[in-house]
Amino acid sequence: FSGAIYCFLDSCLKPYSFSNPSIADSGLRFHYVAAGERGKPLMLLLHGFPEFWYSWRHQLREFKSEYRVVALDLRGYGETDAPSHKEDYKLDCLITDIKDILESLGYNKCVLIGHDWGGMIAWLVAICYPEMVTKLIVVNFPHPSVFTEYILRHPSQLIKSGYYFFFQMPWFPEFMFTVNDFKVLKSLFTSQATGIGRKGCRLTAEDIEAYLYVFSQPGALTGPINHYRNIFSCLPLQHHEVIMPTLLLWGERDAFMEVEMAEITRIYVKNHFRLTILSEASHWLQQDQPDIVNKLIWTFLKEETTRKRE
Repeated sequence: FSGAIYCFLDSCLKPYSFSNPSIADSGLRFHYVAAGERGKPLMLLLHGFPEFWYSWRHQLREFKSEYRVVALDLRGYGETDAPSHKEDYKLDCLITDIKDILESLGYNKCVLIGHDWGGMIAWLVAICYPEMVTKLIVVNFPHPSVFTEYILRHPSQLIKSGYYFFFQMPWFPEFMFTVNDFKVLKSLFTSQATGIGRKGCRLTAEDIEAYLYVFSQPGALTGPINHYRNIFSCLPLQHHEVIMPTLLLWGERDAFMEVEMAEITRIYVKNHFRLTILSEASHWLQQDQPDIVNKLIWTFLKEETTRKRE
């Protein structure tokens, strides 16, 4: 492992552990990092692209006092198994992964949190398996139906999502990420256009090293990009409604998602809905503004949600 990952784990060695539950239906082995005592309510964290469990390091520390916090490496990412066929990354497989992982951890429900592509998966899990999600928290990804409808009507968002189409090509997207010592990967997190801003909690050199370590492994980019190579076969959705209390957090400086989609998401949540937009924050919100994000999550988790949508 890179130094940053070792440092993080060593600093909290006792409550953190690696585990690899074998998921019976898929036959895959999934990797996660956990904090907090077993038996506490489960908080399950789903990362985005191009990330892995480490993107939730601030939340692993923060919420371990009251939750069993599990940050997963999604199918094809990091140390989780990566099937070789792109058909193995269809959204229905990714949704079933979360259901099976929840059960393999010994839980039947959780607080589910997802960022970016992990947010897409979190929305779909909440729609398909509402009994398994007590509260839903999504960071910088709108309801999937909002995304598909909005992108068709707004060319500006279509351009921002152009990488979805670029990723349909075989092998070339993976190659582009490796050019000039993974310059594209580094710039996503650090450039003025797409990265964390001056007022944010910028990634350290060690943090960047951790990302480079994971994605520089042989074949490490193909699984993550295969997630996108199946998206057009799975949308639009047949079912839309989200029935549990939902918090949507949004960095307004997101270079990939237009903020207007955040407000439209409200119409699909048939329960208490809270939207908070952070004006100076980027797409990488839980790393960019971890203290604010953690405070907003605590407030949402502790508040009574007998009220309907705000």
